[in-house]
Amino acid sequence: MTETPPLLVDIDGTLTDESRAIDPRVFPVLREWGEPVVIATGKAMPFPIALCEFLGIERTVVAENGGVVFVEATDELQFEGDHEACLAVAEAYRDLGHELGFGSVDLANRWRETEVVVSLDQPLEPLERLAAEYGLVVLDTGFAYHVTDPSVDKGTGLEAVCAELSLDPAAFLAVGDSENDAEAFEVAGESVAVANADMTAKARADRVTDAQYADGFLEAVAPYRR
Repeated sequence: MTETPPLLVDIDGTLTDESRAIDPRVFPVLREWGEPVVIATGKAMPFPIALCEFLGIERTVVAENGGVVFVEATDELQFEGDHEACLAVAEAYRDLGHELGFGSVDLANRWRETEVVVSLDQPLEPLERLAAEYGLVVLDTGFAYHVTDPSVDKGTGLEAVCAELSLDPAAFLAVGDSENDAEAFEVAGESVAVANADMTAKARADRVTDAQYADGFLEAVAPYRR
């Protein structure tokens, strides 16, 4: 049996099924993993924190594509990125007559602290143009457009977690499905893209699974399961 590495794992498209619901088969895998688990996601911090809470695992999360990092073991909460610029892009986008696309309550953005997300059914070109004017980038995660600071990503988030826990990022296995996982793939020692991953993630991964979504995650970690 290969020695179990620390694990960094994405949520949407990696732990979920095709409907974006968490596949319950991943629960015992994460709960019983013998090394630190980092949940790394483009979602706002309450979502991965809740996942860890209900799984009963330590709350170690990289949220908002690296903009927010929380490490329960050291009680450290970090924020990186230019949120004011992201909000300015959102305001200018609305001034052009577009919407963020998540309704009046907008749970997708309600708790965000470092970036802004826009629904995939909204126009991309003006969003990218405005983001560039403010020195920002737009990530298409397959679930939303993320207006974010290019100085932060899941890779910098993993490095921040490792600094807190005195771990080496190169010791980690990283599993994901999107371009927002690519930088984490670069700093992790082993990276796996599930079969439904976009081309950027697949190109940066050390290996690509045959199976998609949560089946792909289970395939990715199978060599380390006891």
